[in-house]
Amino acid sequence: MTQDQALLFALFAVIIVLMIWGKIRHDIVAFGGAIAATLLGVVPAEETFAGFAHPAVITVALVLVVSAGLIRTGAINALARVLSNPNLPVSLHVLRLGAVGALLSAVMNNVTALALLMPVDVATARKAGRAAGLTLMALAFATILGGMLTLIGTPPNLIVSTFRRDAMGEGFGFFDFAYVGGIVAVAGLLFVALMGWRFVPQRQAAVGAGDAEARMRDYVAELVVPDESKTIGQTKAELLAACEGLGASLIAVKRRGRRVYGAPGGIVLEVGDILLIEATPTLLEEARLELQLAYPDGLAADAPRISLAGEVMAEFVVTDASRIVGRTARQARLAVDHDSVLLGILRRDRTLHDNLRDTKILAGDILLVLIPETQAESIADALRLLPLSRRETVTMEKRAVGAVVLFALAIAAVSLGLATMPVALGAVVVAYVLLRILGVEDLYEHIDWPVIVLLASLIPLGTAMDSTGASGLVAELLANATAGLPAWVGLTLLMVATMFISDVLNNNATAILAAPVGIRLAEATGTNPDSYLMAVAIAASCAFLTPIGHQNNTIVMGPGGYRFSDYWRMGLPLEVIVTAVGVPAILLFWPL
Repeated sequence: MTQDQALLFALFAVIIVLMIWGKIRHDIVAFGGAIAATLLGVVPAEETFAGFAHPAVITVALVLVVSAGLIRTGAINALARVLSNPNLPVSLHVLRLGAVGALLSAVMNNVTALALLMPVDVATARKAGRAAGLTLMALAFATILGGMLTLIGTPPNLIVSTFRRDAMGEGFGFFDFAYVGGIVAVAGLLFVALMGWRFVPQRQAAVGAGDAEARMRDYVAELVVPDESKTIGQTKAELLAACEGLGASLIAVKRRGRRVYGAPGGIVLEVGDILLIEATPTLLEEARLELQLAYPDGLAADAPRISLAGEVMAEFVVTDASRIVGRTARQARLAVDHDSVLLGILRRDRTLHDNLRDTKILAGDILLVLIPETQAESIADALRLLPLSRRETVTMEKRAVGAVVLFALAIAAVSLGLATMPVALGAVVVAYVLLRILGVEDLYEHIDWPVIVLLASLIPLGTAMDSTGASGLVAELLANATAGLPAWVGLTLLMVATMFISDVLNNNATAILAAPVGIRLAEATGTNPDSYLMAVAIAASCAFLTPIGHQNNTIVMGPGGYRFSDYWRMGLPLEVIVTAVGVPAILLFWPL
């Protein structure tokens, strides 16, 4: 092992540990890794930022913008509106919604596809009287599976195609992934729809319509006692009884920033007291009105919000890309810049009780926010939050057909070899702007910049894996481990290892690490490199064992009420199916 190889392996070990640790954003870790590699002399200085001009990175950015255009016209929302049918059996509901999610994921970002369909799934579950957790994980997995169908379906496909172009002079075609990815996606979708959803633990009883959902949606919110409140002069015991009669629970009374302790009959409420009340959003509002309480204004803990005219409570899911991740409501200036108040935080399967405005918000949290009715969508866009329920809005449905046709023409041009993917998608973006489907000021808002920085920073490191011979060294170890065995054993070993790494590491980083190893393993064994690259593409996308392996898994964690250990119950058999179906399919369409 050379010095450069040792340095690169050590650097990757640090990057992997930091990404699994999760305290530092993945894009910052990757960018720091690229800078460190340059300072260590592993990556040439002129190549440090070459990833930002890489075709794969440009394509990912353009796909996000084009997806936003399709959504803006209402072309996708019109389809989503017809999918909510609470009378369907769960298996048929998952199969239908999952199939649509998989097809959407084939032509747009996985997260975008899930964001469009998650409110439909939650609303359907509420109408059917079942917990949303019964189906949300299956939907998330279906949208991940669908990304394997096309070149632009998921960034790992673009990354693998780029490595093929560098090694063999030509990348994969737009539909080349569909041969294997389609078979795997169909097998996986059938599993999650017919059997997989039954493996998810159900912690809510199968009771009447809305009960399970309401139980999962309890929040602990802070309400202020204003001057005109009828609770002034009441004892805590009297307030406890009043809250119980309204279906809410009084958790605590805070005065001047501290909880007031003592016998309930001895605590008398005063103006400015903060009451911690646990209830569903609907019952919380009923209790506020009945007891003449107020929401805090978000600026001072004991300042009541004066006017509530034209305001609504809304639930938002926090994603990895949300601009509020790692910040508090106060730091994010939720009250100052957006005239909104954070009322509650639902984190995994529990609600947070104290100091909500100073609690750091994490990916996967569900936020209950009091917002001006006319600004719900603008706040969601500004902070990159996903609404848990969709409000019907006026769209440009007359332009929907044109938007879809333009996108289809771009795909056809790429498939026929008339244009490269970045150029074709770039033309679509220009057309969307000229047709006013997207505004010029909106273009950069729809790009997930942390993903762009992550990809652009990791690409030079992946290139260094190859140029230093580090990938060849790993490939040699795999070849020696499977010496004397059929070549497909090494292929399977690479696929399983890649899948496992993707479960705990970002899937893009996994693809960048594994793709050069696959090429060198093919060279070491004298077999077809396409077989290994396809195995890497499939495996890097299949992160089903943990909520951190893929953004979609993280997004549904809060709304589904899942725990970390819930994912492997459906994910493990699904990964076994992916391997069992994927390897023969690779050997059939991309023989060794």
